[in-house]
Amino acid sequence: MEQEMIKSEMELNTISPLVWAYVGDSVYELYIRTHLVNTTKLRPHRLHIETIEYVRAKAQSNILNKLKNQLTESEMEIVRRTRNTENHHLPKNAEIEDYKYATALEGLIGYLYLNGNQTRLQEILKLCLELGKK
Repeated sequence: MEQEMIKSEMELNTISPLVWAYVGDSVYELYIRTHLVNTTKLRPHRLHIETIEYVRAKAQSNILNKLKNQLTESEMEIVRRTRNTENHHLPKNAEIEDYKYATALEGLIGYLYLNGNQTRLQEILKLCLELGKK
């Protein structure tokens, strides 16, 4: 999948962290879905059920809390910025705190994706898979 990269980190840092999360949400869910399709023989409904175990706000919040020790200082700053960005969307099926942390994880994933840091993005996504089932 070819993507148009943001040219500089400075330019990327002028974009709202909620935009990072918007992109990160898609990247994360596609990664989880692809992993499940490649490693199971589940039918579509069961794939959906398994995907939810990773992508719901509570699961993402838990993953981020377990992942924090393995993030760099600059990655923690991305997480902090995304978590603290005012979002006027209220979650329907999640606690506000879990939703903020889930958005922060998606923000980190989106930032790494848009920055073109594929190596670190893959490391983080693999850790999310490992930590999501513990």
